[in-house]
Amino acid sequence: MSAKSAETTEQLDVVLVKAGRTKIRYPAELVGDDGNHVTVRAAWAGGGVRDFGFVRFEPGDVFTEHYWRDRWYAVKEVRAGDGTLKGWYCDVTRPAVRSGAELVVEDLDLDLWRSADGTDVLRLDEDEFAESGLAERDPEAAGAAATALDELEAFASVDGGLESLLV
Repeated sequence: MSAKSAETTEQLDVVLVKAGRTKIRYPAELVGDDGNHVTVRAAWAGGGVRDFGFVRFEPGDVFTEHYWRDRWYAVKEVRAGDGTLKGWYCDVTRPAVRSGAELVVEDLDLDLWRSADGTDVLRLDEDEFAESGLAERDPEAAGAAATALDELEAFASVDGGLESLLV
């Protein structure tokens, strides 16, 4: 048995920043932090139902979120309240920064969705990324973001691909 009580769980606030402003902040349970890969679990933090057309996020959904200090993306496993896997939502971000009880991630607009059965792999928000001006302001970051989206799509397009990133 570990030195920590089984009933004690460490909480973090996940802070998603976009264009210099906090987009959303929500509490999450720390599942693990090996010094590079941080895993948290959180309930759907949005207000009510958000229907994207390809997936609905709703109260009761549980997100197991994976962040890295050396990768330009986050991978979020999405499950319904009954445990049914909905799929994976991936955010292209700058590498995560953990400071005390906060995990801060800067959203770079690009996203990717992979359905639970793997039949849908969708690149999202490429228009927002182009309009953000990041390519002009920070070409190196824009290049890293585009590479990250390509990498996520390649992993998502093969069986077990995104899951293999999580080990």
